Amino acid sequence: MKKGDTAYGFQDASPCLYPILKAFAKENRRHLTPCESLLWNYLRRTRSCGYHFRRQHIIGDYIVDFACVEKKLVIEIAGAYHAEPRQAADDSLRSEWLEQRGYEVIRFSNKQVLQEIENVLREIDNRIKNK
Repeated sequence: MKKGDTAYGFQDASPCLYPILKAFAKENRRHLTPCESLLWNYLRRTRSCGYHFRRQHIIGDYIVDFACVEKKLVIEIAGAYHAEPRQAADDSLRSEWLEQRGYEVIRFSNKQVLQEIENVLREIDNRIKNK
């Protein structure tokens, strides 16, 4: 896949918004949450089934926690604020937008990542193998 390929997602971003998203994604990569950091260490180390993941990756006007561009798989880690009605509605719209572009979105709670990391990794590997 070439960098100009639309699967990279940045081409879908609003031109006026992209520089802001890029700076925000860069900042997010510097300050991962403990759960993001834990999952990133596993994804980076194991290269889940041989596939490369990006962290805090821009797709359209969104920044996703993790993305395997080649398999069009997005992984989101949901902290407590994702249970808030407004955030849950925003997450639903975001997932719908991504799915319309061929991405599969899977979400894990902070608790799952912290307490059930092996199950989380198994689920990710299963999703990759089935794509």
